[in-house]
Amino acid sequence: MQHSVEPELAHTRTTPLHWLAVAAALCAVISLSSVFQPDEAGATPHPAPAPSPSSHAAARPVPAPDASLATYPLTCPAPPGEKAEPPTLAAHVAGDLDGDGSPETVALVHCAAGSGNPPEGLYVLTRTAARKTPRVVATLLDPAEQRTVEDLAIRRGQVRASVLGYSSLDVPRCCPDVHQATAWTWHGKSFTRSSPGAPADDGLA
Repeated sequence: MQHSVEPELAHTRTTPLHWLAVAAALCAVISLSSVFQPDEAGATPHPAPAPSPSSHAAARPVPAPDASLATYPLTCPAPPGEKAEPPTLAAHVAGDLDGDGSPETVALVHCAAGSGNPPEGLYVLTRTAARKTPRVVATLLDPAEQRTVEDLAIRRGQVRASVLGYSSLDVPRCCPDVHQATAWTWHGKSFTRSSPGAPADDGLA
C-alpha cells in the first residue's frame, strides 16, 4: 500500500506564523552582534598627548653688570683730614667675552685728580641671575702701570683700547707721548694681552 506524501509536504510548507518566527530570530541575532562590535562610525579617536615643555630650553641671557654698583680693587688716597672717595667710573662697555650668551662689562676707573691724567684701572665684571651685584673677575690694566686708556670698545669678543703712557720720567704726566693699540682676548682660563711688553695673561680673581 502506498502512503500519501501529503503529510510530509505539509511539514515543509511556510505559513505566515513561520515567517514571523524567522524574522524575530534574525532581529535578535542582529541586535546581539551590534552589542559586541565597535561602533566604527561613531568612534572618536583618542587625541595624541600634548608634548611637555622641554627641560633643556635655552636659558635667558643675564643682563650686563651695572658698572656703577661694583667694588673695585683700587684704593684712592684721602686728602688730609678727609675721607677717601671711591674710584671714579670713567667709562664702561658691555659685550659677550666668553661666548656664553650673556654679556660682561668692562669698566675703566681712576681716582679723582684735580689735574693731569691719573692712572687708570681696567676691570672685567660679571654677575649671575641670582646675584645682581657685579663682581670683578679680572684686571686687564693695573693702575700701578701708570697708564691711561682711550677708545675703549668691545669688538668680536675682544676688549680693545688705545693705551697711553710715557716714554720716560721726564715727560710731563699731563701729556702721554706713547699711544699703543691693545687687545685682550679670553682663552678659556685667562685673558691674553696682545700689546708688547705686557704680562702674557691676566688670570681670574
